[in-house]
Amino acid sequence: MISYKAVCPTSAALRAVTATISTSPALSTPKPRHYSAAAPPTARLNIPTDFSTTPILNHTSASALRNPELSPEAKNGTTKRMNLFQAVNDALSISLAQDDSVLLFGEDVAFGGVFRCSMNLAQNFGQDRVFNTPLTEQGILGFAVGLAAEGMRPIAEIQFADYVYPAFDQIVNEAAKFRYRDGVNGRGVGGLTIRMPCGGVGHGALYVLISHSVLPAVLNILTKLHRYHSQSPESLFTHIPGVRVVMPRSPIQAKGLLLAAIESNDPVIFMEPKALYRAAVEQVPAGHYTLPLSSAEILKPGKDITVISYGHPLYTCSAAIEKIEKDMGLSVELIDLRTIYPWDKETVMKSVRKTGRCVVVHESMVNAGVGAEVAAAIQEDKETFLRLEAPVKRCAGWSIHMPLLFERFNIPDVARIYDSIKQVAEY
Repeated sequence: MISYKAVCPTSAALRAVTATISTSPALSTPKPRHYSAAAPPTARLNIPTDFSTTPILNHTSASALRNPELSPEAKNGTTKRMNLFQAVNDALSISLAQDDSVLLFGEDVAFGGVFRCSMNLAQNFGQDRVFNTPLTEQGILGFAVGLAAEGMRPIAEIQFADYVYPAFDQIVNEAAKFRYRDGVNGRGVGGLTIRMPCGGVGHGALYVLISHSVLPAVLNILTKLHRYHSQSPESLFTHIPGVRVVMPRSPIQAKGLLLAAIESNDPVIFMEPKALYRAAVEQVPAGHYTLPLSSAEILKPGKDITVISYGHPLYTCSAAIEKIEKDMGLSVELIDLRTIYPWDKETVMKSVRKTGRCVVVHESMVNAGVGAEVAAAIQEDKETFLRLEAPVKRCAGWSIHMPLLFERFNIPDVARIYDSIKQVAEY
């Protein structure tokens, strides 16, 4: 057993670091930053997303209620302005209110969770239905599988997607195979939903400018804090038959897809882009509604190139498309996969047959990722392959660990996506 003191810096050690930083000639003189959250005056492409104007979000009640996937009841109802974590909270609250078999649990869930997604739910529905668990991801998922097998609808939260790996055995060998294994006995774990925040935030979870010669053990600890909080492991789950993998792009999508996941009779891994929890704000239908699983959505129609993505990168794709359409006179179609396994091949193939050119964008590393599967499926489909005018292009994270200070340079930005679309257009 590793003691807490062995892996955490003491207050005295941190004070020593602070004192060294303040007196070190190399560190006391301010240096210009090589990048910043604010774009320089000359920037043309890599400008921070303006979430108040992006066409990805519904900024008015009228646009939110025009969604053709909404039920008539939802279309005739009202909306409420929510960010993504509030939409998740609303979906959880509705599920707990409507179905007594729904339970919500995980690390710090009863306190509201580290991202406040479960705030006030323990007070509203009682600690028998919304409760904390020990810090054991394998235990959380094992408990959830058992509950689902007995007919409950557990919602298990993994505090960060980076920590799901100890639970892989429970997901791969238990949850995904339960229905297949039980056969005619009829039991399954279709009521299981696994929620987890994922992805980077653009600047590192925690970092400090410090000389490697000063308390390297403290630097090592701070580095570990980052690389365990910014991963995008969704492609690992797409290799597992028997589970659905969903990633929403916005508050409306998060609420509708999460309600669909909880009510689904398949186990669902629901991955929530943490960078959007507070950034993405839109008008959300106030009542109960679901959105279809394994159904992609065309966010913007086009005729020259198809861009396929999901989750947070859709905002970057939208900005890149806006710029390149003005510069090159192109018409680009943008598709949100929403469910990345099993994904909507019909919508993708139909689009690529029309445009003849395709770019797939995602935050997770490029090798063996979702983009690789989409590209392979396109070239394996004879009718779609014969319509291609250029090779399918992938624009994704590099094949590296998520870097500490340079997270922003690993995640595809507007310039990289712009360049990928340009390469495919000029092929």
